[in-house]
Amino acid sequence: MSFGRKSLCVALGCVTLNSTPALAAINAPQLGAQYNANHSAITFKAYSSRATRIELWLYAAPSGTPEVARIPLTPGSGGVWSTAVSRARLTRAGIGGAVYYGYRAWGPNWTYDSGWSKGSGLGFVSDVDAQGNRFNPNKLLVDPYARELSHDPTTPANPDGTPYASGPLHRTIDSGSVAPRGIVLAGDQQSIGTKPTRAFKDDIVYEVHVRGLTMNDNSIPAAFRGTYRGAGFKAAYLKSLGVTAVEFLPVQETQNDTNDLLPNSTTDDNYWGYSTLNYFAPDRRYAADRSAGGPTREFKAMVKAFHDQGIKVIIDVVYNHTGEGGAWSSNDKTTYNVLSFRGLDNPTYYTLTSDMQATWDNTGVGGNYNTHNPVAQNLIVDSLAYWRDTLGVDGFRFDLAPVLGNTCEVGCFNFDKMDSSNALNRIVRELPPRPAGGGAGVDLVAEPWAIGGNSYQIGGFPSGWSEWNGSYRDIVRQSQNKLGAAPITTGQLATRFAGSADLYENNGRKPWNSVDLMVAHDGFTLRDLYACNSKNNGQAWPYGPSDGGEDNNNSWDQGGVAADQRKAARNGLALMLLSAGVPMITGGDESLRSLQCNNNPYNLDSSANWLNWNWDTEQTHFQSFARAMIAFRRAHPALRPVDFYSSVDNNGNVMEQLRWFKPDGGVADSGYFDDPNRRAIAWRIDGSELGDPAAAIYVAYNAWSDNVDFTLPWPGTSRKWHRVTDTCNWAEGAGQVRAPGSEDLVGVEGSSYGLCGRGVLLLIAK
Repeated sequence: MSFGRKSLCVALGCVTLNSTPALAAINAPQLGAQYNANHSAITFKAYSSRATRIELWLYAAPSGTPEVARIPLTPGSGGVWSTAVSRARLTRAGIGGAVYYGYRAWGPNWTYDSGWSKGSGLGFVSDVDAQGNRFNPNKLLVDPYARELSHDPTTPANPDGTPYASGPLHRTIDSGSVAPRGIVLAGDQQSIGTKPTRAFKDDIVYEVHVRGLTMNDNSIPAAFRGTYRGAGFKAAYLKSLGVTAVEFLPVQETQNDTNDLLPNSTTDDNYWGYSTLNYFAPDRRYAADRSAGGPTREFKAMVKAFHDQGIKVIIDVVYNHTGEGGAWSSNDKTTYNVLSFRGLDNPTYYTLTSDMQATWDNTGVGGNYNTHNPVAQNLIVDSLAYWRDTLGVDGFRFDLAPVLGNTCEVGCFNFDKMDSSNALNRIVRELPPRPAGGGAGVDLVAEPWAIGGNSYQIGGFPSGWSEWNGSYRDIVRQSQNKLGAAPITTGQLATRFAGSADLYENNGRKPWNSVDLMVAHDGFTLRDLYACNSKNNGQAWPYGPSDGGEDNNNSWDQGGVAADQRKAARNGLALMLLSAGVPMITGGDESLRSLQCNNNPYNLDSSANWLNWNWDTEQTHFQSFARAMIAFRRAHPALRPVDFYSSVDNNGNVMEQLRWFKPDGGVADSGYFDDPNRRAIAWRIDGSELGDPAAAIYVAYNAWSDNVDFTLPWPGTSRKWHRVTDTCNWAEGAGQVRAPGSEDLVGVEGSSYGLCGRGVLLLIAK
């Protein structure tokens, strides 16, 4: 998600809590619902430090039926409440198959009264008390550690969300008949295949929505389109494209069952899924098999399908806020949704304002999850470990990740990467990142911005973390699309192309900690970046309407010339694939997917927002270009350095692995780098220094609108320069990128090459 910056910590005093680092075994208290070894009983455990009574309510069906048992939990040490239920007792209660359950909780603001019944106000004191408690026994609560959910809070059959609300109008509405219920899973030994151990520096990331990947794909059986199983069918295609890591938009349970409630409408739709209801449960909407256990089995089968092709599975996770959301209105501190976390221990799971009456918000979509609280951190770490160990996930991309670096629990926000007790550092300690050279571990990627305070943190994350490099995106976009309007220098470009040492080197991180991107799900597609002067989000279905969206996109329609739009897209893709760092492609960009200038399609669960698999000739040519450029990157380790471009020989001399050139062949100096009137730059990478099959690689980028002659540098002893590709329109077509062994001879040291305006040239020395 992407938001502008604004100050939040103004009117309220900030309180910083300096607690000791939270260290614990993965889910040490065994929270959740788990069968014993012989499946003769289930133990239910939930956390609350403030509840005075918690009851387990058991159901024989996923919805629409009354409870079959109501069992009080016993409080224990450390705020853990528990009970054990035998299989015999379940059978007597009429539960012979899947076990569905939820909790009801009482506390200081709603005291227990034995006369209470569903829909009663007995025991009510306040919707929220001075300590921030929001207990309400009329709300059936989802177990935060449930492994699957029966359904979403609102469904086509029950579209009314008021049963979940507190406040004077809704507090006595009982949610039990419509609320999601947790599902007890028995566990299995289902294979997730062999996890790839590839170094992150060697990855090509493909970001895509699991539903959108196949909903328009007629090669997939209709029953499996838009599902985990359908996504697994695309593993072979992504391998053929050269992709090594698929990054799925959120697949943890979110409110999306009602996306189709109003056909051809975006009203209340949530397509992207950045509003998590439960951090363990795979979203059942993306499962062809939605029976109890079906989403989990199907997700694991999908992971295996990708692993069998050598492709990592990375998932986008949202630990900065939850699907419970914030206040129903800005001037009402009583009316909040009580679905799960809030009804069990509101001050533990959410960062609150200083008066404890409202949620603190750095996300724009609800209150901050309390990432600095050790118990709330436990849930983050425990759920990540579950996705890693049980479901087979290889890495995680963290939405609005500065919230995980927060050091405050009450009345403020403050990002501090040096705080060893923040969630960012704990995740690295307990879920070790993959080593630089590859091996076991997880790939950790941060979206390094949120809203307000010091939450804009590109380059500011601690060791172990990679980041979406928004600075790379912005500078390259401005160079391409804002000629004469943005004072981008060749020095700024060089820094980004070489791995952004200014952002990562002083933090002990490396070029591959920069995830280089030109576009993402959040914003224009690659095609629209070069075909749209501004966003157009108010258009009719299926391309809209969508609200919000960034106004400053650094986009340009290239004067409306279609061939120039395709050239610009080739340039953006080529520059990204030729830069140090880890390139990320957004699904469909390899075939010039367009959303007709909608740059915020978060609510657009439509055919226009699903990937299109019926390409015209130009789209097919662009896909061939993308495939060949990915193959070139993968074939040349010099483009994927483990460290910044320099080395030291046995005598302590620094050996230059990369050298920058002016168009006239002279070495670029600081005067050239710092002059915003210079718009052309070239660089030579010494392949022999980096174990590359090419003795040298030469890239020239001309951001001018007119032709520029580049004088070629030394290609190496007895070597000549050969052209791999020239993105200019004269070369457009299926074979624009030459296959290995068929590159075109273009010259030697001192030869001149005329590169068109706004073009990229790629040569190798042979």
